[in-house]
Amino acid sequence: MAKDRKVEQITDMDVDFGQWFTDVVIRAELIAYSGAKGFFIMRPYGYAIWENIQTELDKRFKELGHENVAMPLLIPESLLQMEKDHVEGFAPECAWVTFGGSEELDERLCIRPTSETLFCDHWAQVVQSWRDLPMLYNQWNSVLRWEKSTRPFLRHREFLWQEGHTLHATSEEALAETERMLEVYAEVYEDILAMPVVKGAKTDKEKFAGAERTYTVECMMHDKKALQNGTSHYFGDGFARAFNIKFTDKDNRLTYPFETSWGFSTRSIGGIVMTHGDNNGLSLPPRIAPTQAIVIPIASHKPGVLEKAASLVSRLKAAGLRVKMDSSDQSPGWKFAEYEMKGIPLRIEIGPKDIENDQCVAARRDTGERLPVPLSQLEARIPEILDDIQSSLYARAKDNLTRNTRDAKTLDEVKSILEEHGGFIRTMWCGSQECELQMKEEAGVTSRCIPFEQERVGDVCPICGKASDTMIVWGVAY
Repeated sequence: MAKDRKVEQITDMDVDFGQWFTDVVIRAELIAYSGAKGFFIMRPYGYAIWENIQTELDKRFKELGHENVAMPLLIPESLLQMEKDHVEGFAPECAWVTFGGSEELDERLCIRPTSETLFCDHWAQVVQSWRDLPMLYNQWNSVLRWEKSTRPFLRHREFLWQEGHTLHATSEEALAETERMLEVYAEVYEDILAMPVVKGAKTDKEKFAGAERTYTVECMMHDKKALQNGTSHYFGDGFARAFNIKFTDKDNRLTYPFETSWGFSTRSIGGIVMTHGDNNGLSLPPRIAPTQAIVIPIASHKPGVLEKAASLVSRLKAAGLRVKMDSSDQSPGWKFAEYEMKGIPLRIEIGPKDIENDQCVAARRDTGERLPVPLSQLEARIPEILDDIQSSLYARAKDNLTRNTRDAKTLDEVKSILEEHGGFIRTMWCGSQECELQMKEEAGVTSRCIPFEQERVGDVCPICGKASDTMIVWGVAY
């Protein structure tokens, strides 16, 4: 298999997974370091992946009735202070503007870490009647959180994301929206990014600042650690009360609306790398890859080779695929290694002998398998192969998740599993924060989520021994 080979420019993933990850995102030209500590440059190839994710999400948002808006970058301190739990949750990560030009500001301005307060301030001005609801908004933007330690894609001080914010007349509508948007995230992760997810609710300790409920999709990386991805939050009417958002309902009563927010960021690109990559670099799912197939002319100096390669590109583009050709003077071996590093799902080779046989050769990035493809079947076979690669990557990631999820009934079993295997550990849980904190302190794992799909994996909480009906998933997370 492709993962058994190794590219010398990157660290072996089984020797140092963290360094392997950094090597890959730099070597594959996804990201670069900037002159400001903790701030990264999204290079064109990395940004193209984000654009494809953005396209998939934006299409789904609009199909569900959401509209894109743009809120300001800066939040007055007095506005941020209006929701106590929210500001306390973000206070350590806030960056402040105190000067405008050469003049000190009368009030500090926070560079947005998220935009709930901005939306609430706006809604307090424009919402009057039940006819104004629901308000289904989304914005594509960057936010700033002053992280102490940073890592490419996984933890930036500034990162790109979408943040959806909605306002509803009833709690039932808002809760349905919270769940609906989590399903959108799960669909994109599984169907587009080929990353299986565990869907569930966060504990009270881990939920979003100011939220009544937080739902999450959790993914397992190749090294068996967890990565929290898209999250969806139900706020109840807490923000509406804090910001005095009121509307007249159908019975002509003045009441408070109910709010949600949900977000999906460029952290997902890091997840793609750590889920599908190998010792040759990236391995991108075809549905998200900026280039789904790269055409490589072999012996391009010989008559007719470049022209035939160009015709393949034209035919595949006309079939709706994202295809490029490399006709540079680099050697075929260099090109093979380069495009394996960049994770292009399929390499299509054509040379004089292939032309004689009226075929090309398709080399799969995921397995390294080389497949002869008759040119008469090009438009049919290449999409079939790409679909199979997509399914294969998902199946491999699903197998990793399944094999490395284990059940435990005692704290000692949790510790033993973590030491011997790592991965996700399922236990029962009494629901107390004291037991949650003790599990982290003694076993070194954090709660990932309370899965929607509940199973009984024991009878009691492994910490306190109390009878429990709730299953929870634990893991070591990025």
